[in-house]
Amino acid sequence: MSRLRWPGAALTAPHTKRLLIERTWDGASIEPAERASVWVTRADSGLSVAVESAFHGDAAPTAPVGRTPGLWEHEVVEVFIAGEGEAYLELEFGPHGHYLALWLEGIRRPASLDLELRYHAERAGGQWRGLAQLGPSVPLPPPPWRLNAYAIHGLGSARRYLAHAPVPGAQPDFHRPDSFVPWEALPA
Repeated sequence: MSRLRWPGAALTAPHTKRLLIERTWDGASIEPAERASVWVTRADSGLSVAVESAFHGDAAPTAPVGRTPGLWEHEVVEVFIAGEGEAYLELEFGPHGHYLALWLEGIRRPASLDLELRYHAERAGGQWRGLAQLGPSVPLPPPPWRLNAYAIHGLGSARRYLAHAPVPGAQPDFHRPDSFVPWEALPA
């Protein structure tokens, strides 16, 4: 990930964890070519998130590049970070440069919809990479942290919902902090 480094971002820091998205939302294995990886780095200056994923060719949102409400309706990689209590952070990143950052005060209860961050994405050779830098003004849940990461792509009946840690239920529901993985249990 060194080619996509924001100035001052330390993606190889000892406070980096990797979430490999290698299953469907309900736990079935997926082909290696469909997998995605997410690296989350904690630092005094804030949080960095790096994404590497296959590019599935879904159309870009019609909104300008940047903060994009409803990004989950497009090709996207999502990261959820929960801590003590009910509040959690939802981060969404697309291959075309769109992002969304939400602070929720309970399951599906958005408290802040306009969180800003720096995000850059690039596509090449059937892959895409993205790098986000969240500054100290973006709220983070109090530790200990639990995380999960998801990838979504495709249209209609071909829509795919993929996960680092599977979630229970009859349909994909990523707002399940009880299914998130403790920070300490994630590989570096």
